[in-house]
Amino acid sequence: MTALAPYLFLPGTAREALTFWADVFGGTAQVHSLADFGRSDGPPEAVAHGELTGGPVTLFAADATGDQAPFRCEGLLLSLLGAAPPATLHEWFARLAEGGQVVDDLQTRPWGATDGQVVDRYGLSWLIGYEEQEPDSR
Repeated sequence: MTALAPYLFLPGTAREALTFWADVFGGTAQVHSLADFGRSDGPPEAVAHGELTGGPVTLFAADATGDQAPFRCEGLLLSLLGAAPPATLHEWFARLAEGGQVVDDLQTRPWGATDGQVVDRYGLSWLIGYEEQEPDSR
């Protein structure tokens, strides 16, 4: 891996969250339990390590165990500006809003860009948007 990717400790929802994000963005959710790794510091079915791979978004997640504090998102947006065609970005925004909260509707701004913010059902804040491409005038 050569790019920055968030690693989240979730409050027992890592499997569900990774599966949801794989459904939204595509790719595969790979999940390994504490039992898979021979760990006994939490429930055997808890996620020791999980990742979303093979799609346009890479995320890592595990269930918080022991003295690990679950993830809290304050002052951080995961940016997907221009990460896909506009129709796809609109679809991602709508899917992330399901069970989450729209902070700022996906809309065209006075300067011409389109963007919006949503917090998904697992507490991740997303900034999604794009700029319309000018038609080629050649």
